[in-house]
Amino acid sequence: MTSRLSSTPVARALLLPLALTLLSPTVRADRMPTVTPLPAYQQECASCHLAFAPGFLPAASWQRLMGQLDKHFGTDASLDAATQTSIAGWLQSHAGTYKRVTDTPAPQDRITLSPWFVRKHREVAAEVWKRPAVKSAANCSACHPQAEQGDFNEHRIRIPR
Repeated sequence: MTSRLSSTPVARALLLPLALTLLSPTVRADRMPTVTPLPAYQQECASCHLAFAPGFLPAASWQRLMGQLDKHFGTDASLDAATQTSIAGWLQSHAGTYKRVTDTPAPQDRITLSPWFVRKHREVAAEVWKRPAVKSAANCSACHPQAEQGDFNEHRIRIPR
C-alpha cells in the first residue's frame, strides 16, 4: 500500500515552504545571511579591509574588537564615540549565532583563525596567502569575487597566480 500523503493539499502546503527554505541562498553554507549594510560600517571598516559579514563572529568577539579599536591588529582604528557606538550596536545585533561561530571563539577574535575558517581553507597552500594578489587570509575578495555580497560559493573561487 502506497501513501498518498505527499499529494494531499495539506502535505503540499507544508512541504513547499520547507523546500523553498532549503533552496534559499541565505540558508546555504556558502553564503552568509544577508543583512542590510550599515553605511558607517562600510565607510569606516571597508576603507581598510573587506567589511566582514557580522555573522562571521559571535557578539562577544565583536564587542572585544570594538572596545580595542586603538589596537586593531596593530593599527589605530579609533572612531568618534557616536560612530563607534552605532557600529558596535549593529555588529552585536547581527553577530553570528549559529554553531560554527559560537562553538569556539576565534583566537584573538580573528576570523581567519576560527576553526571553521581553518577547516574550509585547509587545502590552500601556505604560499598562496603570500602571493602579491592575495597578501593574507583576510583578503577574501582576492579569491572570492563575490565576497562583498556575502557569496563564498566554492564553485566561483578564483585563486590568483
